Amino acid sequence: MGPVLVTGGAGFIGSHLVGRLLQEGFQVVVVDNLSTGKREHVPAGIPFYPLDIASPQVEEVFRVHRPRVLFHLAAQASVARSLADPVGDARTNILGSLNLLALSCRYGVERVVYTSTGGALYGEPEVLPCPETHPIRPLSPYGASKYAVEVYLPLFRALAGFTYTVLRPGNVYGPRQDPFGEAGVVAIFTRRMLDGEEVVIYGDGEQERDFVYVEDVVEAHLLALGQKESGVYNIGTGQGASVNALFGRLARLTGYRRPPRHAPPRPGEVRRIWLDVSRAREGLGWVAKVPLEEGLERTVAAFRGG
Repeated sequence: MGPVLVTGGAGFIGSHLVGRLLQEGFQVVVVDNLSTGKREHVPAGIPFYPLDIASPQVEEVFRVHRPRVLFHLAAQASVARSLADPVGDARTNILGSLNLLALSCRYGVERVVYTSTGGALYGEPEVLPCPETHPIRPLSPYGASKYAVEVYLPLFRALAGFTYTVLRPGNVYGPRQDPFGEAGVVAIFTRRMLDGEEVVIYGDGEQERDFVYVEDVVEAHLLALGQKESGVYNIGTGQGASVNALFGRLARLTGYRRPPRHAPPRPGEVRRIWLDVSRAREGLGWVAKVPLEEGLERTVAAFRGG
């Protein structure tokens, strides 16, 4: 197999994926504009391009490296930012993705693995756990822009013949997640607790999420590589955990003693969601292996060390 292109490969999930692909013996090329990713997350010696995915210069990456597979993880991933700047969100998530898909057609990419979202796509679920067949009702421009690419994928598949896999992860957490951004409650809580700073919970804290460990999400990407058909899969644990419960577990692991401060709920946030992952189990042979307690322990250990 030829080279594998990872967009967002300097970011949280993307850098873990790059490391795993290198372990498995793949040639890897990374594109990341470093808006949230970090250059030091990309191993030395692999081709790295600090480009925006919407840039015309990305064509040069396809022309030089002729990737066989595109793992597309680069995104504007903040719900709050998408509400403040929906045009900027669409510029990256829709127009940037279209640039990549058009280039994939032009340069003979055989397989596209697209990292969508399971947490921001369905709106408030009518049923829990929420299956892939649930109506799509995003509450934010971020959810809408991520879904727009899912709509384009079958069209480009018909035009170019590549196969694709859409992965819809829940709330991904783990080492290297940015604790200073707006996404990633586990990282934000962990960093603030270890620094002895105040922790803010938006709303009453009883909102529930499907927290899935980054290594499990990377495993789903690797399994998607072996798929012969196109498909769409939720990637989560199938269980919800409340933000209050998360706070309690992290406080125990970090020795944090202060109570949280509650702030008004944030717009665009879903109240309760966890994902039905039976399709991923049957179609990808994938299940989440890392329980929440163990994943939080590993995350706190990584933040202490780094």
